Amino acid sequence: MCRIAVLTYHSSPLALPGTRDSGGMNVYVREVGKELGRRGHCLDIFTRRAAPDSPAVQPLAGNVRLVQIEAGPWEADKEDLYTYLPQFVRGVMAFAEREGRAYDLVHSHYWLSGWAGQLLKERWRLPHVMMFHTLGEVKSLTMGQREPAHRIRAERELARGADRIICPSQDERRMLERLYGVEGERIRVVPCGVDARLFHPADKAAARARLGLPDDLPLVLFVGRLEAIKGLDLLLRAFALLQTPARLLIVGGDERDDERRQRLERLARALSIRERLEFRPAVPHEELPLHYNAADVCAVPSYYESFGLVALEAMACGVPVVASGVGGLRDTVLDGETGYLVPTPQPRSFARRLEALLADAALRQRLGEAARRQVARYDWQRVADGVESTYRELLGHRHPTYVHGGCR
Repeated sequence: MCRIAVLTYHSSPLALPGTRDSGGMNVYVREVGKELGRRGHCLDIFTRRAAPDSPAVQPLAGNVRLVQIEAGPWEADKEDLYTYLPQFVRGVMAFAEREGRAYDLVHSHYWLSGWAGQLLKERWRLPHVMMFHTLGEVKSLTMGQREPAHRIRAERELARGADRIICPSQDERRMLERLYGVEGERIRVVPCGVDARLFHPADKAAARARLGLPDDLPLVLFVGRLEAIKGLDLLLRAFALLQTPARLLIVGGDERDDERRQRLERLARALSIRERLEFRPAVPHEELPLHYNAADVCAVPSYYESFGLVALEAMACGVPVVASGVGGLRDTVLDGETGYLVPTPQPRSFARRLEALLADAALRQRLGEAARRQVARYDWQRVADGVESTYRELLGHRHPTYVHGGCR
């Protein structure tokens, strides 16, 4: 077994998914970390300290610790975080020196962490595994607004310098090769996972009763951050076109997203659907199955998704998904079998697919059951297998710091 320095600079794996800078990446880092820890690997997961009362070191699982490093103001905007990266790197190195900890490998998540990971690779002379989660070039092409030059520059340097790049879908692999010139032999495709012990079908009426939701109309559910790339404007416009009466529940965001929520509420009023729309703040991950099981359909209208963990979680609960046919969603949702993919994210096309499911309970049941069967191959153990295999490739010619009798 070996020691791994995991970098997740801009957001902690304990942060609430669906809030400002938290989502599937946080779940991924936490779940894969715990699984690798169960296999005897020792992980220190480094993140930026974002609250004054958060502990510097916190156990996550047997061999896994969360280490919070001081780097910039606690409430710094994500757009400004790159300026504090040198401070973060110094903090990580100082922690390792204090602990007398020698690592075998650095694994970075998102480009900000990757910038730090490349420096640590050079200082410690270790292999560097990179996972981008989103790509700036793809986001620029999708949203029609250029991402900051320093991000694009950093991603290109990472694409050249990382020893291995893990991506969650074949689509991202193609983007890395086409837009960043990454050689295929350095890319490993490892899909994301879902915990079937947590996400599984349950009684719909009971779920709605527990959530205080009415049971008079079919329910469309959205789970995620309230940001433009998630396509909520598309979903609201599609929902307004439905002929079948239905309700829409949006679960995501927190008090920092008041302005975004108010903007969406204004759009809903303009579309005359506000009375059938309910906003609820993001909930802890373990409470999401209740929300999925209350729904008849889960909508994932994103303009860009490198994977789309929400779709997988809904499918595990036996809920059919209507998703944009973009990115990793094309690998996850089987069009016409476990849900529907909308090739071009447009309101009318999205509404047609929602309508088909909302108007036909038998179709919802058939696709939902197929979705449940489909996700059986997506579990965190298999994800950890792929990550662990990537580590072994890089450490095969090295002598890992094998751990006997624990990680401390």
